[in-house]
Parts: sequence; structure tokens; C-alpha cells
Amino acid sequence: MSINQCNISIIGENNIARSFFTIMNRKEGIEVARNDKDKLASAHLVIETHNMEQGEKKKAIRYIDEHAPAGATVLTTSMQWTATEIASWSSYPERVIGFGAFADAEEAPAIEAAPALQTDPAHMTGVQTLFQSVGKEVEWVDDEVGLVYPRILAMIINEAAFALMENTASAEDIDLAMKKGTNYPAGPLEWAEKVGIDNVFAVLNGLHRQLGEERYRPASLIKKLVYAGWVGEETEKGFYHYENRLSKELIR
Repeated sequence: MSINQCNISIIGENNIARSFFTIMNRKEGIEVARNDKDKLASAHLVIETHNMEQGEKKKAIRYIDEHAPAGATVLTTSMQWTATEIASWSSYPERVIGFGAFADAEEAPAIEAAPALQTDPAHMTGVQTLFQSVGKEVEWVDDEVGLVYPRILAMIINEAAFALMENTASAEDIDLAMKKGTNYPAGPLEWAEKVGIDNVFAVLNGLHRQLGEERYRPASLIKKLVYAGWVGEETEKGFYHYENRLSKELIR
């Protein structure tokens, strides 16, 4: 994969896809397209970002197999499924690499990536070189659902959602307590709205399904917001909108 002559195709309609489109447009010589079948035919790297439904994820991988060159690297979000499982859906499993990133990827200095058991190391080298060229480090981690940063952040957000559901404190007070108590740049509920409540749900759902432990069970409020399409900044609705709406209804 030549950095100065690289075609990148991004597959997805979510904020992660939009964020990576912006990141990759930073460097001259890289041509970036999103959801463009014609451009996919000449791609050197494909970034696939479906996180929610397994059926849609499989369909996206098969679509890439059908339309992208066989030698193109496929970087796919692996926050709900392992890269090894996703690679098993592909006709070219050796080119699949998992990664973990939320909608705040533009601000993060690095992305996490995990090779599948089937991954050819040459694809890893190409990904690392390319991301370094746009100012992003690649942190290689083991191929586990949720990876590291998405997993830990999702767990913190989940606990905050349970605290909100149990009326332990208001959304504002939960966020304020965590910012002052831990020096976080944002409270967990604010953070969830920034990175996408749907992405948080995907990580938790994957961990709960994979490991079967109660501590990974997504809070019912997170599920409810995802089902309503209230996933944070993208829709301008989330935990705070839910709490304010509920308060108004109780006052009536």
C-alpha cells in the first residue's frame, strides 16, 4: 500500500464513518470515498463501520468481497464481534483487521487495532504506516470483543446509566461528580452522547453475549435510547433529553 497513491473506501452511515472520512482527507495523495461502489473497485484499504446488527455486518463484509480488489486491506470495527469471527465471514480472511474507535476518533491520538488469527502481517504493516502518515498511532491489542478503550469506557458509562435509572443523582450531577472526582474531561453521560450511545450499546452487548457475565449487561435505559434512535450528539437527543422530557411529563 503506497501512502502517496492510496485509495480508501469507507463503508457506513454512522459518525465513526464520517470521522474516519475526515481523518483520511488530511493527507495529500490519499483519495477517500464513502459508500461509493465505483471507488470501492479500486480501493487499497476499506474501512467498514457497521456496529449494530450482525446480519448487516455480514452483508457489508460480503459486499466488500464482491466489489473490492482481493488484495485490499479490510479494517473493520470489532467492538461487538472479534476480528477472527468477522474474518470467518469473508472469502479473504487474511486481509481482515479489527479496530476499535468511537465517534471522537478525530481527537484521539491513536486507534486500537486487533489482527484476526487469519490476518497476514503485511496488512498490519500497511495499516500502521498509513495511520502514522495522518498523525495517528496504532495500538495493537489482542483480538477480544470491545478491545481496551471502548470496553472500559462503555463499562463506566453503563454504571452511570444504572445510577441515573436508580435515581442516585441527576444526569448533570453524575457527570459533575465524575469530572471533579476523577478529573475526567467529560462526565460519563456527556461522553456517551459524544461517542454515540449506540456504539456503547454495541460494545456492552458484545461483551455480555461473549462472556455471559452480569456485569456486562447493558442498562435498560441504554437499550431504550438506542431503540428510540436517541444516540447522542448525532441526533441531539440522549440521556439529558430523556431526563428533561421525563421531568416535564411528571410536572403535568
